[in-house]
Amino acid sequence: MSQSYFDTDNNGHKPFELPGAKPHYSPDRPGQVEHIFLDLSLDIPGQSCQGSCSIRLLPIRNGIDRLTLDAVNLNIESVQVDEEPQNFDYDGEQLSIQLSQGTHVGKPLLIAIAYSVTKPQRGIYFIQPDKHHPNKPTQVWTQGEDEDSRFWFPCFDYPGQLSTSEIRVRVPNPLVAISNGELINTTVDGDYKIYHWSQQQVHPNYLITLAVGDFAEIRDEWNGKPVTYYVEKGREEDAKRSMGKTPRMIELLSQKYGYLYPYPKYAQVCVDDFIFGGMENTSTTLLTDKCLLDERAALDNRNTEGLVVHELAHQWFGDLVVIKHWSHAWIKEGMASYSEVMWTEHEYSLQEAAYYRLLEARRYLSEDSSRYRRPMVTNVYREPIELFDRHIYEKGSCVYHMIRAQLGDDLFWQAIQTFVQDNAHKTVETIDLLRAIEKATGRNLLFLFDQYVYRGGHPEFNIAYSWDGDAKLAKITVTQTQAAEGKNGTKDLFDLKIPIGFGYTQQQGVKSEELGVKNNAKLLTPNSQLKTFTVRVNEREQSFYFPLENKPQYISFDVGNNYLKTVSLEYQLPELKAQLEFDPDPISRIYAAEALAKKGGLEATKALSKALKNDPFWGVRVQVAKQLTQINLDQAFDSLVVGLKDPDACVRRAVVEALAQIKTNDSYKAVKDLLHKGDPSYYVEAAACRALGAIASANLQEKPKEDKVLKLLKSVLEEKAGWNEVVRSGAIVGLAEFKTSEAALNLLMEYTKLGVPQPLRLAAIRALGQISVGQSPVNLERILEKLSELAKETFFLTQVSVATALGQMETSKAIGILQQLAEQTFDGRVRRYAEEEISKVQNNIGSEKTLRQLREEFDQLKQQNQELRSRLENLEAKSK
Repeated sequence: MSQSYFDTDNNGHKPFELPGAKPHYSPDRPGQVEHIFLDLSLDIPGQSCQGSCSIRLLPIRNGIDRLTLDAVNLNIESVQVDEEPQNFDYDGEQLSIQLSQGTHVGKPLLIAIAYSVTKPQRGIYFIQPDKHHPNKPTQVWTQGEDEDSRFWFPCFDYPGQLSTSEIRVRVPNPLVAISNGELINTTVDGDYKIYHWSQQQVHPNYLITLAVGDFAEIRDEWNGKPVTYYVEKGREEDAKRSMGKTPRMIELLSQKYGYLYPYPKYAQVCVDDFIFGGMENTSTTLLTDKCLLDERAALDNRNTEGLVVHELAHQWFGDLVVIKHWSHAWIKEGMASYSEVMWTEHEYSLQEAAYYRLLEARRYLSEDSSRYRRPMVTNVYREPIELFDRHIYEKGSCVYHMIRAQLGDDLFWQAIQTFVQDNAHKTVETIDLLRAIEKATGRNLLFLFDQYVYRGGHPEFNIAYSWDGDAKLAKITVTQTQAAEGKNGTKDLFDLKIPIGFGYTQQQGVKSEELGVKNNAKLLTPNSQLKTFTVRVNEREQSFYFPLENKPQYISFDVGNNYLKTVSLEYQLPELKAQLEFDPDPISRIYAAEALAKKGGLEATKALSKALKNDPFWGVRVQVAKQLTQINLDQAFDSLVVGLKDPDACVRRAVVEALAQIKTNDSYKAVKDLLHKGDPSYYVEAAACRALGAIASANLQEKPKEDKVLKLLKSVLEEKAGWNEVVRSGAIVGLAEFKTSEAALNLLMEYTKLGVPQPLRLAAIRALGQISVGQSPVNLERILEKLSELAKETFFLTQVSVATALGQMETSKAIGILQQLAEQTFDGRVRRYAEEEISKVQNNIGSEKTLRQLREEFDQLKQQNQELRSRLENLEAKSK
């Protein structure tokens, strides 16, 4: 593995490794675990389980006299090996068994551990109603990834050990128990029932699961195999709406991966208070019940569809082909994320898939720019869970797409199928993927992995264009603008072969034969043709010259937009306008929209306005709406208002969010009218609530009365309860915009109380940080006291929300609460997040007041400038 990980500290990005990070390696193996059998009885009111864990271990060498298992805060009652009692030591984290006889190669050991666990910190979770939430269901579920199985049964807890498994569990009626593999037996025991599940294919500890609840069962099937959805009773239709495409997804992935779905069933269990979106336990995925869509939510929410196909893809990438060490988690998470792209391409269109990839890339780019930069493969961390970030999910997806672009579709799928078939029921590292690619295709893609996988970062391109009409030469200058390091500033340079296309439209009156592109052009749309050249980009700045019969109407850099990168286009207005209108690639049109917004002016506004009305793809219209707010002209508002009637809810939502940036009385009226009339989409109404608060709280000459807006948002809170509290959470954020309002703060405080629906309560907790920056000293103390109290709660999502709130504050007192949260939490994600938020608070203190005052003055000047520029543009337009 490249040591470039340590070279990224000085490139202007925060380091990934925090104090205490160190290299991690797979432990030495005493032998191969062949089978794990858990025989348990649950006491749900007492939040405990007891029973035994039996492990059959085949020793790898002779003479081993001590075995060490992971077991955290368990009550170890006895240990036997081959039915003989053994001496053992237990320190609360590891169980050390002193073998009475040394091991012999070829002679299996049967280790039987009687134990119990009460109120476990992690691993197994007991959900039940209480005085604050009397309608909460009674459930028990497990979560093993990353290394949490040790909290509910003794094991060798790392991904490199694969074994078959078995669970027999006693639960009270009418609850049912679901686990991995097949249900081989159920027996009645008075008021209890015993479920016996058997998983016959090998898998790692972290994928062993148990889910218990009074579920409705919805049965489906694929190729004769059961496909089952388990949800809370009464939500059967939501289950079908949310997961009903699963059989078709199984069919697609079986074809793409070249390996039929490998397990006897596929179950998806939606559970309450889940700490992830989903978890791909072998043959039995657990999902958050927040993914269940009602009819209205399904109008503009494909997140659930993406989640379902993501976890399903793990049944091959992660469960069938298992990572040997956490440092290679991108192999499974990247492919699961890319499978979301594949499904979008299959179910919807190529342009939908391209847009999905763009959004994935932007999530990674945001983490890279604002949080830290790291290689995708690294073994330096404090806890493995820290690795599960945008670098392995979204960047991993982009890397798989780049592999596909390098190989072409046919060879890419041959390589993926070779990888899966050669490594089924085995563990893998990143090198195994490279070997499979070379075996299947003869291609060595180490150059791509060296640049994108084994080091951090991505290329940042600035593209300039000019045309020499006399010589009929197009000049493209490509500059890599990412930070330079090392000798001659070459360390961060990328070496890539990039296609550059020159576009022509029939409006130019040029026939394709006249273009001289008969063999090199690809007919992309009835109105557009592209002549493409491939160039090698490997220097800080390079200029390329292309002889063309006619001046191109637009230029498309990285045709297909297959590389993960950032792009800034330095073209003239005519080329940008033509690209926005005619380039068949929606991503290229979006890049053109961004470049036009940077140029500003009335011509750019008109081009963007036209695209907002006429572009055939909703994703482009969404991005155009966002770009219109970058142009400080009144005409931008006129164009956006038209977008409120767009047939696509995602576009209407983007328009409302854009109007929130304009902050005029006209934008206030437009958003207020929309909120009064309502919208079919929850998300659009939520955006309107947020926008209303942002606009009304701005420092405008004709500022709407604060109490009128507060009254409206309060009415939303009282009347708009609905799916996952999306709309009411929007109202909460709108209230938090009134940073000097004690009335708004009092409302927010009410919604942080126990008993408030969880999503709404979490939104209110986060909003306390947002509203804190303008409150009086007395109210600031109230907020700190409330957040300090909330920080003591143990629920993961509550802790994250508290950290988020504190990170927005401008007082050193927030640091103490964050430090306390980092020290007391059991979750590595919360610990890291709290420490990162401390840095944000430190940056806020001292400088923020000055910055806020400068921002307010700047906003006032910008408003005056906008009015003057708008008048000037109108005068110039009339004089033409």
